[in-house]
Amino acid sequence: KPGEQKHSKEPSSLQCMHLAVVACGDRLEETLIMLKSAVLFSNRRLCFHIFAEDSLKPEFEKTLKQWPSSYTKKFEYNIYPITFSVGNAQEWKKLFKPCAAQRLFLPVILKDVDSLLYVDTDVLFLRPIDDIWHILKEFNSTQLAAMAPEHEIPKIGWYSRFARHPYYGTTGVNSGVMLMNLTRIRNTQFKNSMIPSGLTWEEMLYPLYQKYKNYITWGDQDLLNIIFYFNPECLYVFPCQWNYRPDHCMYGSNCKGAEEEGVSILHGNRGVYHDDKQPTFKALYEVIRDFPFEDNLFQSLYYPLQSKFLDTVHTLCGRIPQVFLKQIEKTMKKVYENRVIVYLGANHRY
Repeated sequence: KPGEQKHSKEPSSLQCMHLAVVACGDRLEETLIMLKSAVLFSNRRLCFHIFAEDSLKPEFEKTLKQWPSSYTKKFEYNIYPITFSVGNAQEWKKLFKPCAAQRLFLPVILKDVDSLLYVDTDVLFLRPIDDIWHILKEFNSTQLAAMAPEHEIPKIGWYSRFARHPYYGTTGVNSGVMLMNLTRIRNTQFKNSMIPSGLTWEEMLYPLYQKYKNYITWGDQDLLNIIFYFNPECLYVFPCQWNYRPDHCMYGSNCKGAEEEGVSILHGNRGVYHDDKQPTFKALYEVIRDFPFEDNLFQSLYYPLQSKFLDTVHTLCGRIPQVFLKQIEKTMKKVYENRVIVYLGANHRY
């Protein structure tokens, strides 16, 4: 494709877990820290699909090439320009945050990719992507995408109180972490509020935007809610620990899955990685940002986190550090055990 940067050979989709992100404006560092967290904890090979403004491309390439070879061998990446296949590109680009609407066009652009995990730039993986990738196998015959609820409690949820358009379920869904079977999306005729018959994904996007543009607040997320309102059988809803946001702890803990299993994917929306409103989220971001790749995970990541969390106990989120640490601890133990087994196995041969 024109303008696309491709690196290394394309492995089969079966070998590769595809991860997509859209980066515009000042989101370069956030995106790189998100990718770093993916590489740190994942087991199988990763294929990154980075959609970025042209001005950001050189910095992405420079930074990714500087990572140690023990990590760069775990992934390959493509960098794509921002493009919209239907409608007015400038309108799409300005919808909600810069370029965020690009995610709506992933099924159209990535024609050779079967399944994909899309995440916002302000996401951090606290366990292997392999674990959320397995959810694709849990889809029934009609499901083609998975998202988490926007809120756990309808009476204080945004959509249930303020939305002026249709939305999925009782609280709507949050699109910051979205698992997609792109093949199914491309092959489905979607029910809609515009014509009696079905429309393909690409046919539906611009007319849907035109119909609801005066009523939507959260841009492309609202459009996805409208789509799945009319096609609820197409959506798999995964629990809140896969898209854990400040809303899940800043008014008191309200994500049962995270309390039981720990946070799997952290979503620092509201800009919390960059201000002092939610120091627990900021601590995780800074520790992963500052982690020197080749160092010991326990020494240079887990212990600094524990230490930083002591300074956040005055906040509601900081009072439940185990929720944030449980999955990281579990993942690091597995990494350590695997290394010990490999080491012992190597010594056993001699």
